[in-house]
Formats: sequence, structure tokens, C-alpha cells
Amino acid sequence: MRFSDIIAMSAGNLWKRKVRTILTVLGVMIGTASIVVMLSLGIGLKSAMLGEIQSQGSMLDITVNNYNYYSDNGVQMTDQTMEDFMAIDHVTEVTPMLTAWVTLEQGKYAASERLIGVSQEYLSRIPLAEGATYPAPNTSKPELLIGNGVISDFYVASTYEYPYYEDGELADVDLLNRTLFVQFESQWITDAEGNMIEQPARKNIFPIAGLVEGTVEDYNSYSYGIYTDIDSLKKLLQDTYRGQAIPGQPTDHSGNPYRYFCYEEAVVSVDDMDNVEDVRTAISEMGFDTYSEMEWIESAQQEMLIVEAVLGGIGMISLFVAAIGIANTMMMSIYERTKEIGVMKVLGCALGNIRAMFLTEAAFIGFIGGVIGLLISFLLSFICNLVLPNLMGYGDANISIIPVWLAFVAIVFSTVIGMLAGFFPAQRATKLSPLAAIRNE
Repeated sequence: MRFSDIIAMSAGNLWKRKVRTILTVLGVMIGTASIVVMLSLGIGLKSAMLGEIQSQGSMLDITVNNYNYYSDNGVQMTDQTMEDFMAIDHVTEVTPMLTAWVTLEQGKYAASERLIGVSQEYLSRIPLAEGATYPAPNTSKPELLIGNGVISDFYVASTYEYPYYEDGELADVDLLNRTLFVQFESQWITDAEGNMIEQPARKNIFPIAGLVEGTVEDYNSYSYGIYTDIDSLKKLLQDTYRGQAIPGQPTDHSGNPYRYFCYEEAVVSVDDMDNVEDVRTAISEMGFDTYSEMEWIESAQQEMLIVEAVLGGIGMISLFVAAIGIANTMMMSIYERTKEIGVMKVLGCALGNIRAMFLTEAAFIGFIGGVIGLLISFLLSFICNLVLPNLMGYGDANISIIPVWLAFVAIVFSTVIGMLAGFFPAQRATKLSPLAAIRNE
């Protein structure tokens, strides 16, 4: 018997029992749709989570902190340290971060913020709001790029009331079009009698390059900082404090400032995510504390794998029930076609052909159910992506994603499940006695 004959006979037999076939296909369809939708939710949630993390900072960056910043015994991060970092394999960029605390003042409002000097390469990563530009390098007056969330930190200077956090309203501050005064930390000096006297730093007016992209509600890793060119900031600090100890910079045992700048933080960029852990370990062995988004991502991915397994398991239960339905359908078909099977054996039909006919029928049921179930999955995925992202706080991200490989595997898997479910009935059909089958009524 040719394979085309087996296909034609199998399709004809299924069509003769349309209601039973449709009900069995319905079970496979539900099972396939359940698995695909459940797995697509797991894949989509993982993708949305990674996208959220990536929007807040690069997964290829390692943040290096020096918590022994002020200690003579601690390891200091200097420009030489940056060169040592750069010499590590797979490191593509090193950015020292020079931090100075400043007070911003406009009208009756004030805010205490971090002014961060970074390289031009690092500045170029920061997403800009419309009309903003990147701070120019080596300027006498540093240009400021202000984070989109900074405006929420302004308080009434006389009462220390925060309008945004207490009333939900932003302070009446215009960072771009009205004069903004910037004042560095005060210098404390000792008079002839040994008393500590505060010597306030002068107030400055710096050019504003613009704002970081986003509203006050849109958080990213740049939202609450004020960024400028690091070389410009160094010149300004040296000019502001004129040989005195710069606040935030370590001093020797006599209280004298060093002739070089020390950094409390740096960002090291790596060429590939697979190399982040190796580079982080190398930096840690140099005596510095490190942090990478990859640490959190690896933990989150393990949790998401568990979620995917649970969701997939729920779908598998439905498909397992559908497999039982296929087996039942094929067993009923054998009982109804006992005489037909006997006749085929008497006429010399090979056992393999009889087995192939029933396996093909079961495969047809699995395949058709898989295809329809996949189409329904795409519809349900579309609905999920319309409704769930806003409810779960993922914005426009897709919560349900059905990749090509999942669609292909779903159809193949449902077909294989159908064949496995039909294997035992097919074997039973081959073992029927021809004479007993012909006598059967």
C-alpha cells in the first residue's frame, strides 16, 4: 500500500466520523493554545523585564564603588586606576565619576543634588529631551544636563516642605528659562582660637544644556543626577576652593589635599554580557566593590524560568487530557472497524500499513488541533498585549510573545502527542485475529 493511499484512507475515515473527530481536535486545540499562551506570557514577561532594566542602564556596565574613599589605608581610585581598569581584557570603556554636592536655588525653592562630572563618551549615552544638547568639553563654566526627575526634589527653603512629595504638585521652578543659582558645599576653616567657621562657597550661574529625556514620572538611571563634563568640573572645583581641601576629596593626615583627584565611583563597560562576570571579579580582586545589572538579571531569569515551567506545566495538563481523548477516539475507531481490519489482513495488507493508517489518523488529529490552537494563541496573545501591559506597569511592551520557534514546536509537539496517543490503539489493531475480526458483529 502506497503512503498516499494511507493518507487518503486516514482522512476519509476521520471525515466519516466528523463529530467525534471535531470533539477530539477541540481537546488538542485547547491544550496547544494553553501551552503556547502560557509560554508566550513567560517569554514576554522576561523580555519586558529585560527591556525595563536596559532602559534604566546598560547591562554591559559595571559600577565600581570605593567605600574606603576617605581612608588613608583604603585603596583610592585615581586616573591611574582608570588605566588599570582599561587594561583588563574585554573592557571597552572606563568612565570615572567625579561627584560634588550642590544646592540649586530659584526663587523660594531649593534642592540638594549631585553634580556628576563624566567623560564625553558617557554623556553621549544619556537620552536627551527635545532641544537639549550635551555639555561641551573643557569650558570655563560647566554646562549642565539636568535629570528629568530633579525638579521633584525642590522644596520651600524656608519651611522645607516638598510640594511634589506632599501635595503631588511640582514646585514652581523653570530649570531652562529662569535663572538657576548653583552653590557648592561650604568650606569649614579653623580660626586662631581653634573654632570651626563655615565659609560658604559663592553662588554660580551655569549654562543649562537641557534636560534628560522623560517626564518626572519616567525613571531611568540618569533621572536624579546633574551631569557635566568631568574636565570642566575639575577646573571649576580647583578654582572655587583655590588650594584648599575640596569637599568630598580625601586629605592626608595633616588635612592637606592631594594634588590629584580621587573618585568614589566609576563605570566600566564590557564588550559582551558573557564577559561581565569575569571583569567584575578582576575588579573586585583589586579591592573595589562592584555592582552589575547582570547580577540581578541572572537571579530574575532563574525566577522567570520557574514561572515559565509552571505556566507550561499548566498547559501540559490540558494537552495530556487531549491525548487521552485521542487514544479513546482511536480505540473506539478500532472497535467499530474490526471487520474492516480483518478483511485487510485476509487480503494480505501488511501489519505495518495497518499500524501506519491508525498512526496517521492520530497524527492528523494532533496536527489539525495544533494548527487551530496556534491560531487561537495568536489571537489571545494579541488581546493580552492590548490589556495587560498597562495593568502591569510595562507601558507599551508586549507581555505575550510567540517566537517562530515556539509556533513550529507547538505544531510538531501536538502532532507527536497525537501519534504517541494513537500508538497503543494502532498496535492493538495489528494484533487482531483476521478470522475473529471477520466474524465480529
